[in-house]
Amino acid sequence: MFTLRDRITYEEFVQHIHEGIVTEAGDCPVTPVLTLFQGKWKNQIIYTLCRCGTMRFGALKRALDGITNTMLSSSLRELEADGLVTRMQFNEIPPRVEYALTEKGGDLMPIFYAMMNWGLKYGNK
Repeated sequence: MFTLRDRITYEEFVQHIHEGIVTEAGDCPVTPVLTLFQGKWKNQIIYTLCRCGTMRFGALKRALDGITNTMLSSSLRELEADGLVTRMQFNEIPPRVEYALTEKGGDLMPIFYAMMNWGLKYGNK
């Protein structure tokens, strides 16, 4: 087993993947990323915020065809707890709440790019 103590290059990844790569805790290093995307809506919410930037709750709901208010609220709370989305509440009448990606959430863009390319290559086959 190859134990990660810091970031490695792609070349190091390819060199050590056959040994198995684990974190210092002995876990698969990909599991935390996949956990962030669990659920039907989280990746769509993240993608929509990547694409559109800061959005109000209603605009986000309209952009996600089929999501319920309850599911959007719970997904946003989970994404906020994971540090991927920030919630900004403005003390106005009527109340206004906006959601945006944090820096951590924005750092998912290369992952979305890689998944998009993989999907274009293999998704419809």
